[in-house]
Amino acid sequence: MAPPPSVPSGTAAPAPGQALRDRLDGLLFFPVTAFGRDGGIDLPAYREHLRSRVDAGAVAVFAACGTGEFFSLDPDEYAAVVRAAVEEAARAANGPLPVVAGTGYGGALARRFARAAREAGADGLLAFPPYVADGGPEGLRAHYTALAADAGLPVILYQRDGVRFPPGLVADLAAVPDIVGFKDGRGDLELVRRIVGAVRDRHGDGALAYFNGMPTAELSAPAYRAAGVERYSSAAYAFAPDIAMAFHRAFRAGDETTAARLLDGFYRPLAELRDLGRGYAVSLVKAGVRLDGVDVGPVRPPLTEPPPAHLDRLAEIVTAGRALLAGPAPEGVAP
Repeated sequence: MAPPPSVPSGTAAPAPGQALRDRLDGLLFFPVTAFGRDGGIDLPAYREHLRSRVDAGAVAVFAACGTGEFFSLDPDEYAAVVRAAVEEAARAANGPLPVVAGTGYGGALARRFARAAREAGADGLLAFPPYVADGGPEGLRAHYTALAADAGLPVILYQRDGVRFPPGLVADLAAVPDIVGFKDGRGDLELVRRIVGAVRDRHGDGALAYFNGMPTAELSAPAYRAAGVERYSSAAYAFAPDIAMAFHRAFRAGDETTAARLLDGFYRPLAELRDLGRGYAVSLVKAGVRLDGVDVGPVRPPLTEPPPAHLDRLAEIVTAGRALLAGPAPEGVAP
């Protein structure tokens, strides 16, 4: 497991959860998982993908999560993917970078994946909602409390798909040792603002780290910031880290001109392309990594590959985005 940052002599080291929260304040890298043409894990290609990104400015690696097709990995594959991410993140120039691994399904499997992540050296967990079953707020409370008690790692809650966290429940879970963050993938900003306020009222500032987890999070980043959520996950970083970092720097610095140029010229066309296919939040990202020069293979079923016309459009969007990094497009030239 990667150590937390050193502290001055005579100063108590922060708790693991606090240390992880502090280290996740920046651009977050969600790698794809590489598969060979035989359908198995391709660890050399996966490591190549990791090495090409860990020095490009990200502050953490979220391995075997949604973009990494966690839902398609068996436990042995999962352990190998997380272990490789930990090893490559340890070699980062500004590292070792922390590694957060996905976990999910029902209680027994979630705890099994969590133990595998801990044994592989991960620093934390991104906890996907329970699969299919819906026991309401009390069921969620019991599920995440048990997971946090057993995991031995800091846990970030993930609100997405059909699961909705009432604000009071998040405030309750914020008191559970090792629950350190909340990621939203539903896009209900009123609910997000109520959650942030409920946790603050109960525990004060800093009880949880909050993350915007929308598929193209940069487009909603200004709105999430207004709701109290500044951090976000960047799918684009996996295949266009230069563009993703340029937007992140502009967003954090308040450079609205640069941010708007990239939102309109790169992220909006990317989201429009993403909306043309089911599962494109993953398969289009993976296609982008291949276009950028690393053969990470296809997605696994039930996801499907984009057709050639969509791949051509993705290449055009990336080219236009990189052209914007040099300055505004000439008048009359559309991105």
